[in-house]
Amino acid sequence: MHSLEANIRNTKTKGELSSLRKNGYVPAILYGGKAENKKISISKKLLKLFIEKKNFLSTIVELDIDGNSENVLPREIKYDVITDEPIHVDFLRVVKGANIRIEIPVKFINHDKSPGLKRGGVLNIVRRKVELRCPSEKIPENIVLDLDGIDIGQSFKISSVKLENDVVPTIQGRDFVIATLAAPTVMKEPEKPAETTTEGTEAIVDGEKISAEGAEDDKKSSETKKPGDAKKPSDAKKPTEAKKTTEEKK
Repeated sequence: MHSLEANIRNTKTKGELSSLRKNGYVPAILYGGKAENKKISISKKLLKLFIEKKNFLSTIVELDIDGNSENVLPREIKYDVITDEPIHVDFLRVVKGANIRIEIPVKFINHDKSPGLKRGGVLNIVRRKVELRCPSEKIPENIVLDLDGIDIGQSFKISSVKLENDVVPTIQGRDFVIATLAAPTVMKEPEKPAETTTEGTEAIVDGEKISAEGAEDDKKSSETKKPGDAKKPSDAKKPTEAKKTTEEKK
């Protein structure tokens, strides 16, 4: 159990409270049970160290007030709207056997043993805290949820949490969800259009393999020729020349 020192204060005016804060102290009030309320003050430096720790508002603290100790539960912290520094704290006496309402943080364990998380699933936490009604001496530190063996599509409901008989959720009548393991949401990038290129390709022309560039050049060459530009055979003889040669032989 954590211990925190406090002093009785006799401040009555706003000026006295401002002076107390300037000297490094935070005014607080202690109430609950059959004892009278007590006005106390706490070192701001020590208080901030406690606040920075997890679950401060759900942790029983042993308050040492001028040598007398009392078990208390921090209920509310007020902050300055400009500096965000604590300016007031409410403490509730923890009376044995009394039932109190308190918000308990949810803790998840064995992330590395969840097949759903290994396959890219997402843990959606619906409630990071669950409000319980329980005896002051049975306040749980955390609500522990085990992810071992949990797969995509499964969920944690309050009915899956093991609580003592006299520790019950304040929400009654429905089996509310605490967290779910959802399927991954992956955004696919649009596929790039295939680039067309003739480099390195080949084609078959008249039984011969030629490159695509050569085929393109042949195509351009055939397009520039006119129909009458067909090459005549060089060794073709005219009919008149053939007839003269026959007569000379005779």
